[in-house]
Formats: sequence, structure tokens, C-alpha cells
Amino acid sequence: MKFKRSPAANSATVTTVKSAASSSQDALAARLLVRETMRISANLATSSGSSSPMEVAAASASASQQAQVRSIVDDVKFGSLVEDGGGQFVDSSLRLICREEIDGRRWNYVAEKDGSGRFKKNSIRALSLQCPQAPTEELMSFVRSYVVPEGFPDSVSSSYVPYMMWRALKHFFGGAIGVFTTQTLLGSVGVSRNRAAPGAVAINWILKDGAGRVGKMIFARQGKKFDCDLKQLRFTGDLLMELGAGVELVTAAVPHLFLPLACAANVVKNVAAVTSTSTRTPIYKAFAKGDNIGDVTAKGECVGNIADLLGTGLSIMISRRNPSLVTTFAFLSCGYIFSSYQEVKSVVLQTLNRARFSVAVESFLNTGRVPSLQEGNKQEDIFNFPWKDKPIVIGSRFKDAFQDPGAFLSIEPLFEKERYVVTYNPSKGKVYALLKDQAKADDIVKAAFHAHVLLHFIQSVNDRQSLSRKHQEYDHSKFAPTSADLEARIAESCEMVSASYGHFKSKTAEQGWRMSDSLLNPGRARLY
Repeated sequence: MKFKRSPAANSATVTTVKSAASSSQDALAARLLVRETMRISANLATSSGSSSPMEVAAASASASQQAQVRSIVDDVKFGSLVEDGGGQFVDSSLRLICREEIDGRRWNYVAEKDGSGRFKKNSIRALSLQCPQAPTEELMSFVRSYVVPEGFPDSVSSSYVPYMMWRALKHFFGGAIGVFTTQTLLGSVGVSRNRAAPGAVAINWILKDGAGRVGKMIFARQGKKFDCDLKQLRFTGDLLMELGAGVELVTAAVPHLFLPLACAANVVKNVAAVTSTSTRTPIYKAFAKGDNIGDVTAKGECVGNIADLLGTGLSIMISRRNPSLVTTFAFLSCGYIFSSYQEVKSVVLQTLNRARFSVAVESFLNTGRVPSLQEGNKQEDIFNFPWKDKPIVIGSRFKDAFQDPGAFLSIEPLFEKERYVVTYNPSKGKVYALLKDQAKADDIVKAAFHAHVLLHFIQSVNDRQSLSRKHQEYDHSKFAPTSADLEARIAESCEMVSASYGHFKSKTAEQGWRMSDSLLNPGRARLY
């Protein structure tokens, strides 16, 4: 946002800058905060009297604001970087490249020029426009990331808070009761006649369960990934469940390590339980064709319980014959994992997350058609886990996408009418889609489509170069375009997106797909 300054204010600003001593590089963020304050001060001034803009601001602000302004006035004594009208800083070789905001926190990206007026290579720096968070604020932000959904309170209804308060209180009393019931049960089955033994065993058992609950709580921070990568996390949970079962079996070989092994197994199994619980409802929702989600869920859980009882009965009969524990466990685990894989593959979802979106775009670019719901879900990669490195990053930070200021300034005009910027970083081998603050849901989907188009172009060039090198018996290497080549590829992708994005949207709607920007899980960084 640009603020107009009076001539007197501008003169006072330049005088302050020229008379101040040069400051260290670590104070750049504070200086930019001074710049914003001085601009606001100029607007607050009603006349060009002898008072400086900073004094006018202090007189016009509230008591809390006055203290902050006085602190900033003191910082001015050590020097300042003040931006002129064209993004250049007074008495500085730095130039403002762009601004970025993440959850209300803002950064300015500046680049340094050499003596000839050209930007230096890799000279981009991020300057924070706010003071560091207080430790208490950082702690509260950390806690909120675990206990409330992303976007809270706007992302939930008003009844969410009272429901969770009473739910937490219920679990508090339930956990307290569990200590006494566990101790009593272990004593009742004759763990030991020693009066201290049941209590000690109960404490060990409770510690094991407590470790599992901690693991469940930590993994719950994944939050939105349960919606975006539902199948992948569901299958991951089943793999973790088998891993936890394997660790439990190891305790028989090393009973003196029961507590640490049991705790580790319980952590893993509780993480698996979180994924199962969090992905269950969306899967059942995909099956329900009306307002019968409750009935579908109840019957699905009933089928699972019946199968569980039958499996328990079979294992009791097999265990009477004293089979090899390792062989039996390996056989049953293979059956469990195979069934889990086929279970998630059989689910047909109408929404386009990142994996299914990639399938749809690749099919559209290669064949001109969008796969059906059954085809798209069948081609989805279940092993494309959320933590794996992806070739496309949506909503990335500016510093991840660009290191050279010239690379950004050269392609910025291509996206002047768009609410996003797409680029390719050869050093990282990734396509980045940066979102502007005006970006809406359709803009995010379009940015994702554009990123896939650019990646498709780059991979095509890379494949052709690799084939050429193979015939010429050269080493296989990645596509490393020059700045001109990259700009040409991006311009070509812009033309492709302008001509085909509307057609792609209509094709996906015809096949019954529902596009949602939230399931693409974009980053929260925005350019402004």
C-alpha cells in the first residue's frame, strides 16, 4: 500500500537518513518498520510545521501506540532505509522486488545492485516487517496448531468450542478412572500377591498407554492432510499398525525391555488409530448417496467387528497347535497389508486432490481427455505419501522459488493479469506456483493447472535431450535452461493455459469430478 508524503515530510525523512550513521545488516528489518511508520506519520500530519513526522505520529497516537512510536524514533538515530517512489531505497543499492504475507506476518524481498545498476546474482534477501513474536505468543501458536483446526474459528461452527470443552473434561475423568480400573484388574487376575506389584505393573501399563496418547496427539497436527491425502494416509496407518504389532512381539524375546518397547509400539499403533479414525468418515461419505451417512457408518463398523471376531477365533484355534510365531505373523501381516491396499484402491472419490489432479492433467495434456472417476481413482498413486518430495509446490514462499531477482522481474509481466506466478527453479528441479493475495479458489486451481503444464513442457524437453544424449553416448543430465530458454517456456505455458484451461474445467465437470482448492493443500504465503 502506498502512502503519499508531504514535501516537508519527505525532506525530513531524507535529512534523517543522510545524517544517521550506517547500521549493520541485521537491523534491516527494523529499518523497514521505521519506513512504514514514517509514511503513516506523514498522513497524520495536518500541517508542515516545525514538528517532525515522528513527533506528529506520537502526538496523534493512543498511549500504547505512543510507546511503540517512541521506540521507533530511537531506532531512527542509528540509520534508516527509506523507499522512494519507484521501489528504490534512498542512499542504498537495494531495490524492493516484492512483498509477501503469511498469516498476517509480512516480509519485503529486496535485491542488491552492483555499480553498473544490474542486480547481483543470488542477492535476494527477505526482511521481516514485524518484531519477533513474544515467547508466550509462539507457545500459544504452537498449541493452537495441535488443538484447533486450520482456519479456526472461521472453519468450524459456533458449537465446536463448547463441544470440545465438555469432551476434554469427559476424557479427563475417564483417564483418571482408568488408572484405578487397570490396577484393580491386574490385581484380580493374580499378577502377584505382593501388594506393591499390581500397582507397579499398572503404572507401567498406564505409562505405555500414555505414550500412545502422546503419539496420537503429535500426529494429529497433520490435520488437513487427512482430507487432502486420504487414501495415502489410510494405507500408511495400516502399515504403522503392523509395525507396532511387530514391536509388541519383540517384547517376548527381550522382556527386560518391555516398557520402552511397549511404549514405542503403542505410539505407533495410536498414530495408526488417528489415521483410521480421521479418514473413516470421508470414505463412508463417498458411499452414501443420501442423508444416510450414519447408517452407512454403523453398518460398516459392524462388518469390521464381525470380521475381527472371526479372525480372533481363527487365531485361537491356530495358536493351540503352537505354530512358528514368526512365520504365522509374517503370513497374517502380508494378508493384512494386501487387503489394506485393495481396500483403499477400491474407494472412488469425486474430489481432485493433488494426486488425482496430476492424473487428470497429465491425461488431458497427453490425450486431450480427462479420465472418468473410476479411471482416475484407479491410477492414483497410493504410495505418493504427503511427506515425499513433490515436483510441484503450490503457494510456495518467494525465497524458495527465486534466488535471482532478474528471473522474477523477467516473467512478472507475463502474469500481470493473473493472480499467481508460476516458475521453474533449475537448481531444485521443481515448479513453483506463487499466489497473490487476491487469489480465489479458481485462481488456485488454475495456478495448479499452469504448474502442471509448465512441468509437462520441461519434462518433454528433458526427455528429448536425454534421448539425444543417449544416442550420442553422453551422460544423462537434467534440463538446465538458460534464463532466455526458461522465459520462453513459461511464455509458451501461458499461451497453453489461456487456450486450454476452460476446456479442462468443462471436461472434468462432464466426468463428475469436483475441483476444490482446499484439497490441493496450497501453502499460506501470498504476494501483495
